[in-house]
Amino acid sequence: MNEVVRAALVQQRWTGDKDSMIQASVDAIASAASQGAQVVCLQELFYGPYFCQVQDTEYYSYTEAVPDGPTTRLMQEVAERHGIVVVAPMYEQEQPGLLYNTAAVIDADGTYLGKYRKNHIPQVKGFWEKFYFRPGNTGYPVFDTAVGRIGVYICYDRHFPEGWRALGLAGAKIVFNPSATSRGLSQYLWRLEQPAAAVANEYYVGAINRVGVEPLGDNDFYGQTYFADPRGQLVGDAASDTDDEVVVRDLDMGKLAEVRNLWAFYRDRRPDSYDTLVKP
Repeated sequence: MNEVVRAALVQQRWTGDKDSMIQASVDAIASAASQGAQVVCLQELFYGPYFCQVQDTEYYSYTEAVPDGPTTRLMQEVAERHGIVVVAPMYEQEQPGLLYNTAAVIDADGTYLGKYRKNHIPQVKGFWEKFYFRPGNTGYPVFDTAVGRIGVYICYDRHFPEGWRALGLAGAKIVFNPSATSRGLSQYLWRLEQPAAAVANEYYVGAINRVGVEPLGDNDFYGQTYFADPRGQLVGDAASDTDDEVVVRDLDMGKLAEVRNLWAFYRDRRPDSYDTLVKP
């Protein structure tokens, strides 16, 4: 991995239709690349509204195949055009009735590297996700990209420490957490959980949230997208809580070795004592 990785996160408000949302995201990726970004992550379910505020089969129409659907192919073209690694979260249909909350990972030459399917699926007011998604079955993959080893953890996943640790054990140096999280429910956790995960697992975390109130409900998506370093400190400022923004930051990979040498959490783990953690 390069000693410094310039990385980008994209937060956006719903434009009103899928085509314009995709175009806005393509433009945001171009903006990130023009600022020298080598890797970029879009927000959860990036090309649609956050339809999980309601339970309606109409929104199954937002599904696509991954990687053989049109949006993955487009993102491959965009990644190759700009020479940038792209993480693109989408609504995946594996086959009729098998639907997942998925992120495709595409290398800087346009190669499709694989996908992560969201493992932890909420079912609470305003977040009726079990209506739309099966729990993921990909495990916690880490992807070898042009900028090094990266992982993905999606939104509600962030409340579960086990996956964060699995990604660290697999060698992730940057973990992206694309989200759709609302002001009333979880804002008090937003600056706590991802920095804490970065500290506990000694890697960088990119936390992405959309912005705005969408027509399907009263969830107020509060943005504040940011990178946290392995000391739990923000890399630069967090993004606006109301506006579209492309966050571009330099991530010093030398800090990973510095922190791991100081704290040695991986050395001092006691997996022999953790058996009860994986019992149902």
